[in-house]
Amino acid sequence: MRVQSLHFENYRNLKENTIYPSEKVNVIYGENANGKSNLLEAIWLFCGGHSFRGSKENELICFDKSFFRLNMEFYAGERDQNAEIVYDKVRKNIKINGVEKNASSYLTEVFSAVVFSPEHLSLIKQGPNVRRRFLDAAICQQKIRYASLLSQYNRIINQRNALLKDIYQNKELKETLSIWDDSLSVVGAQILKERFEYIRQLRDAAQTYHSGISGETEELELGCLCTAKAEESDSVEIIRDKMRNAFLSSRHEDYHTGYTSVGPHRDDIEIKINGISARRFASQGQQRSAVLSLKLSEAELLYRRNGERPVILLDDVLSELDYKRQDFLLNKVEDYQVFVTCCEESGKEQLQKGKVFYVQNGEIQG
Repeated sequence: MRVQSLHFENYRNLKENTIYPSEKVNVIYGENANGKSNLLEAIWLFCGGHSFRGSKENELICFDKSFFRLNMEFYAGERDQNAEIVYDKVRKNIKINGVEKNASSYLTEVFSAVVFSPEHLSLIKQGPNVRRRFLDAAICQQKIRYASLLSQYNRIINQRNALLKDIYQNKELKETLSIWDDSLSVVGAQILKERFEYIRQLRDAAQTYHSGISGETEELELGCLCTAKAEESDSVEIIRDKMRNAFLSSRHEDYHTGYTSVGPHRDDIEIKINGISARRFASQGQQRSAVLSLKLSEAELLYRRNGERPVILLDDVLSELDYKRQDFLLNKVEDYQVFVTCCEESGKEQLQKGKVFYVQNGEIQG
């Protein structure tokens, strides 16, 4: 899988242009706040239509413009393809090979990438919500159905939370809570089963990568901290029953907080190195080795599933890594098409095999 061309119009601060990347390494350099990350973000949108920096869609439109347009030519599925994203502050229009689609999630069926940003380097030491986002985003790229499950679950959670707040004023509404609990249990069980399966696959790959970067002196362990007390070996039906019981057991607390305290939206990924919590006890170097292993494993799992290597987007992470980890990362992605941003041209041998783009005030040269 590779990007052949990318055209952008009214996208953030980028001046309208079309770039033609190398099939191997593409170095995008320039001073900070000139638009390097915007270019990577534009590519990432074709993985499902959302910014990896958490920006709202209106923020992606160039100042004082009414829309943005992105068009990408790419090779995937053993053929040349194209996709277009247009957003006009009201609605987003998606076209894949000239055919209009009614949801951005259809993009995941034809194009995939793995993005690695400075935020990911803090994945272990930050809160559970960051790790959940990492996990959910990775699964969404593999399965379009999972994105639909998340959307459905979030919609039900919002309705349940609204009901909890109403119950505080109208006690008789308690009887209706079981309706939402049943719906949440059904959808939530499917989400948890998908997470368990992905973590199982991720664990196997990440252990291998981590062993390589640590010189076989450390063992990386991954697990799911599930608020409903479900386990990887449980069937969907058993997970559903455990979730329903968890909702029932937490009702007293939920009545007082007005918030659903258990469920997939409250779960976490447990990461250990040599049996000890990486978040609490690992050094910064160990944590970054673990994150490297997780992100490289994400790319490998996409490769295993699709039979094609995803595009790799490295957004200003090399400067955050020591030389050992830089070399490990670059050696492991040498068979992928890579886009890497940095403040100046790098002398690293691995980055001399493709094209160089210079970015200044949104103008891209290369």
